[in-house]
Amino acid sequence: MDSVPAAPDVVENALLNGRVRLRQPARGYRAGMDAALLAAAVAPRRGERLFEAGCGAGAVLMQIAARHAGVSLTGLERDSLAAGLARENAALNGFGDRTTILDGDVAAGFRALDLAPFDWAVSNPPFFDDPGALRAPAPGKQGAWMADDGLAAWTGLLLKAVREGGRIVIIHRADRLADLLALLGDKAGSIAIRPVQPFADQPAKRVLVQAIKTGKAPLRLLPPLVLHDRSGAKHRPEAEAILRGGAALDW
Repeated sequence: MDSVPAAPDVVENALLNGRVRLRQPARGYRAGMDAALLAAAVAPRRGERLFEAGCGAGAVLMQIAARHAGVSLTGLERDSLAAGLARENAALNGFGDRTTILDGDVAAGFRALDLAPFDWAVSNPPFFDDPGALRAPAPGKQGAWMADDGLAAWTGLLLKAVREGGRIVIIHRADRLADLLALLGDKAGSIAIRPVQPFADQPAKRVLVQAIKTGKAPLRLLPPLVLHDRSGAKHRPEAEAILRGGAALDW
């Protein structure tokens, strides 16, 4: 692996118990738990193709690449600095030969990319699309937190990005679950939902949603992933195993 030190405005973090090196901005949005959970919730097979909308510096893609050999990865990112870091991270981790990072905006739609449909499409969309509902984030976090074109643009892109029978996986705020189901349900089915709770006695703050394009199976509400307990440990053993790459989130 490349040993060149990160630039002063970039920090390098270790993910998956050191299996992935991730360079990302020292200020502004930083990938964390949500990226790790999203990467753990996909299971592409060797030879399959996976697309991520809004890939940022590549935290999700790099973790998927480390977990699954022989998978072709494509990321779309409108922030040119983040896209550049994603390309750098792909090379740094030895995944450059199977990773493509495209500069582009979700609002332009999938057709603008002129790509064949993928087997998987994943995303951690910006959590807010109403500027009046959120105190303005710092400039470095604006693009990651605020969906200028609304959640519908993101789900629409993902639905177009996968082939029939392809899988869509999204992590989002739990209070947007109804919106996600309405937006995905027109063209996808066989939906599975996994709530993510901070503690067993607290409501879920995140949901992971998987949908299959043209799927017909009934919706399934799966047992929650509980991140913490009251023992004082940083994470419960199940969550710690996922973060370290020793376990996955299956459906």
